[in-house]
Amino acid sequence: MLGRSRNHREWVQPQGGSIRLRPQPGQWGFTLIELLVVVAVIAVLIGLLLPALGRSKEEARGIACRNHLKQLQLCVHLYAVDHADVLPPNNYVYNLQTESPDPVAFSTNMTWCPGNTRLDLTTANIERGLLFPYNRSAAIYHCPSDRSYVETEEGRRLRRLRTRSYNMSQAINGAPVEEDFYGPPSFQKESHIDRPGPSELFVFIDVHEDGILDSLFGIPPPGWERFMDLTWWDLPAGRHNQGASLSFADGHVERWRWAAPKIFRELGQAPDSPAEWRDFERLRARVKPETRF
Repeated sequence: MLGRSRNHREWVQPQGGSIRLRPQPGQWGFTLIELLVVVAVIAVLIGLLLPALGRSKEEARGIACRNHLKQLQLCVHLYAVDHADVLPPNNYVYNLQTESPDPVAFSTNMTWCPGNTRLDLTTANIERGLLFPYNRSAAIYHCPSDRSYVETEEGRRLRRLRTRSYNMSQAINGAPVEEDFYGPPSFQKESHIDRPGPSELFVFIDVHEDGILDSLFGIPPPGWERFMDLTWWDLPAGRHNQGASLSFADGHVERWRWAAPKIFRELGQAPDSPAEWRDFERLRARVKPETRF
């Protein structure tokens, strides 16, 4: 017969001859303090891992966004190849003061993409655009990090993501010059892009979700400061960790980190800090400058 040891564990010899140890109640469990320590360690680990996981997800969305712009940029080149070097028209323009179609610089047919993305419930306008035949995926017109919803004409938001997040630069075959209208200068042919050169001239850009309307991205070109105030005609997005994706005329894409957060206040807002002015001038240097004046 087996007796008990000093620590009060009971030795048991079951039928079959083997011996096993059976703890008494409360001898081998975790104490409350030990459990609290384990919970605290797990909480610290979660706190450390979640931000890193969030950054990883945003980086993945940023890569997808740049891939979308890469494909759209290829569509621009293919269009020029098929149209004797002429770049796709960029004529779907809203007036900054009235927030309605501009009487001169507006067309629903001769443009790379028609439609007011705030109101477009379907991809029909994207499919009507001149670039769609070169890549029939409407998804490449939307940034994965853009979580903004479409809305009704009365301003009521619907729980449906918008179909477009990008605009094309005014420097790409913008509104034609009329007798009583002169828009920002633009390149009509791909081979004419020289100042800035193809590696410096941006074509597509992420646009701030609170300010996007039409499909042209406007900014006062170098030279226009002589006769007008410098403001953001369109505000770039800052949803990629205070950055935006841009494509360039030579086919490459970049992610730019802004010196200042992009906070939308109103259409036509002026940069309000030295850092914001640096962002403004950085982007303004990547459009065709004015040489007429």
